[in-house]
Amino acid sequence: MTSLVDVARAAGVAVATASRVLSGSDHPVSAKTRAKVVAAAEKLDYSPSALARAMVSPNSRLMGVLVSDIVNPYFSVIARGVDDVATRAGYVTMLSNVDRSTATEISRLQAMRDYRAAGVIFAGSGYVDDPHRPGLLKAVRQAREQGILAVSLADRDLGCPTITVDHHAAAHDITDHLVALGHRRITFIEGPSGMTVTRQRREGFLARMRDAGLGGGARCVPGGFDYEAGHTATLRLIARRPLPDAVLAANDEVAVGALGALRQAGIDVPGEISVAGINDLRVAQHVGLTTVSLPLYEMGSLAARHIIESAPGAATDGAATTTLSHRLVPRETTARRPPER
Repeated sequence: MTSLVDVARAAGVAVATASRVLSGSDHPVSAKTRAKVVAAAEKLDYSPSALARAMVSPNSRLMGVLVSDIVNPYFSVIARGVDDVATRAGYVTMLSNVDRSTATEISRLQAMRDYRAAGVIFAGSGYVDDPHRPGLLKAVRQAREQGILAVSLADRDLGCPTITVDHHAAAHDITDHLVALGHRRITFIEGPSGMTVTRQRREGFLARMRDAGLGGGARCVPGGFDYEAGHTATLRLIARRPLPDAVLAANDEVAVGALGALRQAGIDVPGEISVAGINDLRVAQHVGLTTVSLPLYEMGSLAARHIIESAPGAATDGAATTTLSHRLVPRETTARRPPER
């Protein structure tokens, strides 16, 4: 397939010059040079890709999405919401994995500035105490000054619009469901240490347990956001019997890991112990997991719409927060606590 480099070589000009001619840039190029580039493009049947057009256009149609873990289904659903809206509007979505690193987010944001992206969506949570936070705030501000819109899908106070859910309330409500089923000793398997969303979900769990007068039955154990974290944490619980009445996991992946460990040990779920998660990903539906449904697709699609509808008004887009509703989804992994344990 013919590339821009091929066209530049055939015309005997720099790649940047060929790009300016074929993108319709206002940068001054002589009529003779312009004619050579156009002739070379026609001869080679050059057709720039959508990504190339997005990157060279003065009004870029490139939309960056920064995700904490590219294999986590949580971000897959968000990214699909972004891409569906972006594609219909003629935008190109660029997905980038940042491995929960703020320093990497800063680097990726700089790359989006170099590509003159229309906007960047921060899909992941930040850290409670983050030494790189001042650098990220500066990078977001510089991007906005350059006309690049930023949207955050977590409570990070980045000085840009935020579209999120109430993670504290989501954990509170699923804990309330477990308490209503008669469970008194409930263990919460936490998410990654230090992350804001981990703290919010843990505090929602603890708040409901305290309100119910069950603070003494509440236990938090280290975990993560993947299957292995839930499996390992639950194996430790099994080794330190007695078992809790119920396990609430920081997300569905962790809950499925907990289910695997319990069933491996021959422990009946929900006959002996209830298990619940948060997010309502596809895996939760497949295993009948009780969880809280978060509007992840809607978060992504709304973020994309904001960028499309606000461009090029980056300097005045504000920092308002939109909080979407969550929904309790009871399924087969929870049941009323047996009268005798």
